[in-house]
Amino acid sequence: MTVIGVSDSHNSAVAALCQDGTIAAVQEERLRRVKNYHNVPTMGLEWLVTHTGVAPQDVSVLALAGMPTVPLDRAGWIDVFRRSAHWQGRLRTAIGQTPLRAAVERKRAQERLDAYVALGFRPEAIKVYGHHACHAATAYYGQSERTEPVLVLTVDGGGDGLCASVSIGQDNKLKLLHEVPYADSFGTLYAVVTYMLGMVPLEHEYKIMGMAPYAAMSGSRRIADRLHTLFRWVDERTPVWRRAPGVPHTLHIQPVLEKLFFEQRFDNIMGGVQLFTEEILCEFVRRAIAETGIRRLCLSGGVFMNVKANKRIMEMEEVDSLFIFPSCGDETNAIGAAYLARAEHEGGAAVPPLSSMYLGPEWSATEIRDDLSEWVDRGDIVLSQPDSINDAVVELLMQGHVVGRFAGREEFGARSLGNRAIIADPRNPDVIREINEMVKSRDFWMPFAASVAAEHADLYLRNPKNVAAPYMILSFDTTEAGGEQLKAGTHPYDRTCRPQVVTQESNAEYWDLIHRFASRSGVGGLLNTSLNLHGLPLVHRPRDAVHVLLNSGLNWLAVGPYLITKPAA
Repeated sequence: MTVIGVSDSHNSAVAALCQDGTIAAVQEERLRRVKNYHNVPTMGLEWLVTHTGVAPQDVSVLALAGMPTVPLDRAGWIDVFRRSAHWQGRLRTAIGQTPLRAAVERKRAQERLDAYVALGFRPEAIKVYGHHACHAATAYYGQSERTEPVLVLTVDGGGDGLCASVSIGQDNKLKLLHEVPYADSFGTLYAVVTYMLGMVPLEHEYKIMGMAPYAAMSGSRRIADRLHTLFRWVDERTPVWRRAPGVPHTLHIQPVLEKLFFEQRFDNIMGGVQLFTEEILCEFVRRAIAETGIRRLCLSGGVFMNVKANKRIMEMEEVDSLFIFPSCGDETNAIGAAYLARAEHEGGAAVPPLSSMYLGPEWSATEIRDDLSEWVDRGDIVLSQPDSINDAVVELLMQGHVVGRFAGREEFGARSLGNRAIIADPRNPDVIREINEMVKSRDFWMPFAASVAAEHADLYLRNPKNVAAPYMILSFDTTEAGGEQLKAGTHPYDRTCRPQVVTQESNAEYWDLIHRFASRSGVGGLLNTSLNLHGLPLVHRPRDAVHVLLNSGLNWLAVGPYLITKPAA
């Protein structure tokens, strides 16, 4: 059977589990060139139908992940947070569900189903799965060890009325133990703080995490202690929390936070929110392990995109092993919904574990030339084909150049994993400023990441538990060698690294590029950041990569077998 999973809420995405066990997936934002696109992913579905060769009417199950929020653009979400602190928003939450609101939600649900039927999918093939059930499915079915019990935890801002869950996965089945209501979400609190600090909620939370290490621990401790007073555990042991008496729904918590943060430094606020998040997550994990006796963890949900919190969890004495589904925000619920549908119809053993996040389209040399022909014909770009594209790129890196790389299948999720990437020599910290001024326009305090060949990982990373790190979802302390040789790919203050450990099996071409660079430089890694302009999603087509080249200070681009530059360069 062919199963298509869809997440049409925050950052819409589609995924297909094909009959042969392979997975294909793409985010709608990439095709539409609209970052964090919300709505029915029509272009993604069109690509999946073409890629799989299965017409909509022949799809066995169209698995939808939960009920999406009302589709909103960036300005719409900012307005939601602006209005959330107003008395009308708080009153609406206090009143709760009304017959009118229930009728509106039923109408929205029916309109959603009608939209997919209009695209050609059979009504009887459409099945809706809960938001946190989809997160839990990615965490459990995404890893391969399913005989022994594992503890499956989900935490996010909210979805289908929940913000967290605790389950046990064993023998290819999931058993739900606990749930936490959306109103008690500290993920939403983190988003409210993001808005209060003048940044975009549901998008710029990572900037708080990046600033946190710069804050003095005394200031961070003061803010974290105040935030802890807003929540209570339901009893002495259970891994379930609630808001303290008198604390409003966390979507409407801004007035409370304004009092807690009054006359406090911005960096202490950022550090305190991050410290609080790490501590409440670790206590959540500790209680779940104590209750179940299970020390193997599988995690998913948008809060676990916080790599600093993940590091704290990984280092806990109670944790024996850790798997976090890569890019575990709502986009991966498309995969989770497809997992649940396959498990429901064919059994959990039929669900293939995740082996790669290179799940999108791949472009042949002919397709690349066709996509770029108008720029070549006009003389806007100079295109050449060296004998070895990797040797040509390494030569540019050794000369100190920054290079865009478009190769192989497109990565799925929030992280560049080398195939749609900007790469550079990681030894030179000045390259951070260069990339920011040329292309990225990132905040000055934000670090870049590194891709490290697996053979060099032990030299650079402190990883006593040997936790696999192929997807940039974990951070590690660096060794002395890592701090020096990966200097531009580590956090400039605490010298932690959010690595992509690259094996020959996972990405042979990228692994080969790193090894060729190592043979010239002695460094077994590269600085790696996503190939996109500020405010736009990761590039999708070759022409998107050329758009970055022509609208930035970037001068070199490797696209498939071709080396591309500007005429002046």
